[in-house]
Amino acid sequence: MNKATLLPYRPCVGILLLNEAGKAWIGRRAQVPGDQSGEAGLWQMPQGGIDSAEDPYRAALRELWEETNIRSVVPIAEHPQWLVYDLPAELVGKAWRGRYRGQKQKWFALRFTGMEREIDIASPGDGHHKPEFTDWRWEQPEKLPGLIVPFKRKVYEQVLSGFASILGNRPE
Repeated sequence: MNKATLLPYRPCVGILLLNEAGKAWIGRRAQVPGDQSGEAGLWQMPQGGIDSAEDPYRAALRELWEETNIRSVVPIAEHPQWLVYDLPAELVGKAWRGRYRGQKQKWFALRFTGMEREIDIASPGDGHHKPEFTDWRWEQPEKLPGLIVPFKRKVYEQVLSGFASILGNRPE
């Protein structure tokens, strides 16, 4: 039996943040585990862990604030399922101090209602966290799976599929 299969999944949230034009917020990771070849894998949507006994939606709002300083949002939808991914074998035992085999994520679609000057990736949230992103931009949602590390690509495809009705299209 593979030792990694005995490890639990880390409970997390993910945020599909959309602007008025229907584009998704993505940030360039300051540090990327796994494949770092070219542009692929360097960009991702906000996501992070759920604290003990924390409601997933509250965790999503907290993570968004801690990573981007964004608070001006309204909820659009919650993905109907928890989505799961496994870390590549070479990262199991290294990422998250070796306690998890991957992540189990609850995704939320939110609409950004603020001004772009609210977005501050250099000194986001409560100031107790190192910046997670070095750059950010608004991107067409259908392009997101091609910008994430390969081992998270299926989750991004599932996010787009689960939110297809609010995105106004069907992911390919």
